[in-house]
Amino acid sequence: MRFHLRPVHFVDSPVTQADGAVARLAGGLQWFAGYEVIEAGRRRTIPVTEVATLGEHAVRLHAAITAPRAPLHLGERTLRLDQPLVAGILNVTPDSFSDGGGYGDDPAAAAAAGVDMAAAGAALIDLGGESTRPGAAAVWEGDEIARILPVVERLARSGTPVSIDTRKAAVMRAALAAGAHIVNDVSALLWDDEALGVVAAAACPVVLMHSPDPKQGGHARTGYRDVLTEVFDWLEARIAAVVAAGVDRARIVVDPGIGFGKTLAENLALINGLAIFHGLGCAIMLGASRKRMIGALDHEAPVAERLGGSLTLALKGAEAGVQILRVHDVKASVQALRVWRGLRDQALVGG
Repeated sequence: MRFHLRPVHFVDSPVTQADGAVARLAGGLQWFAGYEVIEAGRRRTIPVTEVATLGEHAVRLHAAITAPRAPLHLGERTLRLDQPLVAGILNVTPDSFSDGGGYGDDPAAAAAAGVDMAAAGAALIDLGGESTRPGAAAVWEGDEIARILPVVERLARSGTPVSIDTRKAAVMRAALAAGAHIVNDVSALLWDDEALGVVAAAACPVVLMHSPDPKQGGHARTGYRDVLTEVFDWLEARIAAVVAAGVDRARIVVDPGIGFGKTLAENLALINGLAIFHGLGCAIMLGASRKRMIGALDHEAPVAERLGGSLTLALKGAEAGVQILRVHDVKASVQALRVWRGLRDQALVGG
């Protein structure tokens, strides 16, 4: 019977543990001593030393969970994935839920904001020209290209790595030709039938995000029996399809899709269970910054007052070994991660 493994029982340092008693999570800064075995709705915990007793499927999952992630090569830049990185969110839309309309028709100002994010510590800038919030109107691809292209060109000239947040093949082509390096698609290359071919031909990294209805906008409510394992299985199938189409698995990043067609309880379950997604053998992106769930947990705090919750979720992601944290508040997030990294470094060496 099929089962899933979620790393649990994280430890400060492998130095204090017996040989083989702990494993390193995806070649990163976290070490763990056990697995939660999820099978047919039941959960039990085993030490990592017993994983081989569960058979070949468990051994394959363990190998995927512990294998270091290959760096992402973005032109002349290389992003190492052995510690959490920040992707700064830059929207050039009139209606994004958090920062829509901030730059109007001023691509120079938008690009300058992206450069500032990079200077503050963002490893890349995630640029979007169409809102994917619930109820947002669809944008014609020509308008979306007109919004993002001059910003991509300016950021590329500055040497700033750019990911293009879009569902449309034409926008992907234009952005990649102008100097973008990564495609970040909330529909996991399912919205546009040509998108997968564009990514395969470009041989660029791609972010595949889960949503329950990627061809209809991503916000339908499904009703999960076990959101953690069902999202895992969906992403696993999507990775297989994308790899079969010619995309190198090492260039795939997965995103569990916080806030897309999920209840508060389901979003919380995904955040608490993030480590399970290392079993997919790909880097993980977490996009929880300023999301509705923060307001729901804090007296309906408005978007502009969700920094504390955003930092909490980012650090929760770092604790789970997430490699890329997609955030609005770059400076504060980078500072939080630097302090977290200092704590981890001290814990690893002990003393």
